[in-house]
Amino acid sequence: MSFFTSPINTLAVLSQNDVVNLIYLAAAVFFIYGLKLLTSVKTARRGNLISAIGMLIAAVVTLFQINNNAGETSFFISFTWIAVALIIGAIVGSTLAIKVPMTGMPQMVALLNGFGGIASLLVACGEYARNYNNNLILDEPWNAILAIGLATLIGGVTFTGSLIAFAKLQGLKIIPDKPVQFIGQKAIIGILLIGSLFLAFYITANHEAWSSLIIIAIASLILGILLVIGIGGADMPVVVSLLNSYSGIAAAMAGFVLNNSALIITGSLVGASGIILTNIMCKAMNRSLLNVLFGGVGGGSSKSSGAGPQGEAREFTPEDAAIVLDAASQVIIVPGYGMAVAQAQHAVKEFTEELAKRNITVKYAIHPVAGRMPGHMNVLLAEAGVPYEQLADLDQINPEFEQTDVALVIGANDVTNPAARHDTGSPIYGMPILDVDKARTVFVIKRSMNPGFAGIQNELYFMENTGMIFGDAKKIIMSLTEELIES
Repeated sequence: MSFFTSPINTLAVLSQNDVVNLIYLAAAVFFIYGLKLLTSVKTARRGNLISAIGMLIAAVVTLFQINNNAGETSFFISFTWIAVALIIGAIVGSTLAIKVPMTGMPQMVALLNGFGGIASLLVACGEYARNYNNNLILDEPWNAILAIGLATLIGGVTFTGSLIAFAKLQGLKIIPDKPVQFIGQKAIIGILLIGSLFLAFYITANHEAWSSLIIIAIASLILGILLVIGIGGADMPVVVSLLNSYSGIAAAMAGFVLNNSALIITGSLVGASGIILTNIMCKAMNRSLLNVLFGGVGGGSSKSSGAGPQGEAREFTPEDAAIVLDAASQVIIVPGYGMAVAQAQHAVKEFTEELAKRNITVKYAIHPVAGRMPGHMNVLLAEAGVPYEQLADLDQINPEFEQTDVALVIGANDVTNPAARHDTGSPIYGMPILDVDKARTVFVIKRSMNPGFAGIQNELYFMENTGMIFGDAKKIIMSLTEELIES
């Protein structure tokens, strides 16, 4: 081919697969650029849209490619049924997106991870069955068979693990919120994991071992239950992030099974970003991933002195707190799951605007594991229109608490517990926390004195500079705003 060959002539010599791969490459560019835009609140919505367009392109091209190859493989997909599935999926997805409140997003994310996992498992088993029935299984290369085994294993773990995470986050009574651990649990997990991996490699040498694939599928489903049921609620943000990573890896394996570049790329991106986020979350808790998976924080077995009440908490009314807030120069808002439950983010935004009218500096302290999914507080505050510049992470905000007049804690329990700094018997010992106790005055909005998700009492509530305001966070914040307006 001449160096000066025109682009049209170049395209003319491309095969159908070349064109498809080029379109997949374009879709990958959409994914990566969309992912980059997701790193900023201001561009996140656009990033989500661009990534969705990339996925639409990849899906449409894949469907046309499969049908064009129908003559070679005797495998034809009916566009009618695809349209029916798309309509049903769109209706269900839209309904969930509209109906599910922001407090339900962690549960929804967990379910979506599970759907991704079961889809990968079904794709892998379906591809194996198709080749088996068409007497093509012996012609499959060993790496394709290995991908089938691994997609089944990881997909199954993701599916049942995500269902357990959903049940814990949703507070379903059939699954205890606290970690469930029993003698021999880790040994069973080890046997199931090693056995499944052995069988995944075994079927690469014995392609017709249907029973081995079935055993992998069953073992993976049990493995997902055992892995997540032993984890406490306080570790749920890490678990959700990890399951998200699993779903991406399972999708990448399914991509190898189908020889689909787009699925490999998207699965790898999701898997890698999930692993990175999980690592960040573990560092934020000063714990290893193994400790999260097998530590069982929140099981109530702590010998910590912080496990029970430590004195008498002082109760304040919104009227009392408003007087202190009105005289402050700097206020730091510390949002937690209590704000999410009460849907108080919009009320908080209006409250801080009232403070700003009085020339009071307002900042938001965001702990990486506050809430019940990665970035939970960031999402809620962005929904309410809080300027991203007002949000500060752990390292930025901690030095400022000593110069702060009032720290207003809204349901953030475990991430503000000073026991993490000094109580070696506490299950959260060593976890970096927000140093709210160093502020001149601390107000904690909370429904009751019940422990947080980690199952341990917060000694902050009994300190001399702390006042408790009991009740629904949204109503209390609105009361504070009204008091400020009337003052």
